[in-house]
Amino acid sequence: MRTQAGLHIDPGALAAGPGARELEVVVPYTEWALAEATLQRAAVLAAGLNVRVRLVAVHSVPYAVSFGCPAAVHAHLVEQLVDLASRCQFPVEPQVVMARGWVEGFQYALHPDSTVLVGTRKHFWRTREESLARDLARGGHNVALIHVE
Repeated sequence: MRTQAGLHIDPGALAAGPGARELEVVVPYTEWALAEATLQRAAVLAAGLNVRVRLVAVHSVPYAVSFGCPAAVHAHLVEQLVDLASRCQFPVEPQVVMARGWVEGFQYALHPDSTVLVGTRKHFWRTREESLARDLARGGHNVALIHVE
């Protein structure tokens, strides 16, 4: 495992903090394939731990638009999260957050002691998932970047 500025890259295991009875793992939903691979990796990384997993999607609403979400769009996003969560061998709590900004939405959804697993693909330039991971790590969260094929 490598660490860059508080960001863990491809860790081999997860550990609960001192005195913690339960480890909360948050997987940001950015796209189906990344979230599915990250959830599978979370099962391996958290083996033997008392883990609570949340799958969080942020519905970003631009400032020019009134703060709301068409029912069909929201229902589709919730349906995707529930379907993805049902495919896991462990309980996953799906959550949709509405926010004006993508990063702000994830920061709102996170608890201070959460471990965030951000899935990304290896690329020549920084992906939006890598930018999210760095922003959350700078904000003081425990973040692990998981490279998926």
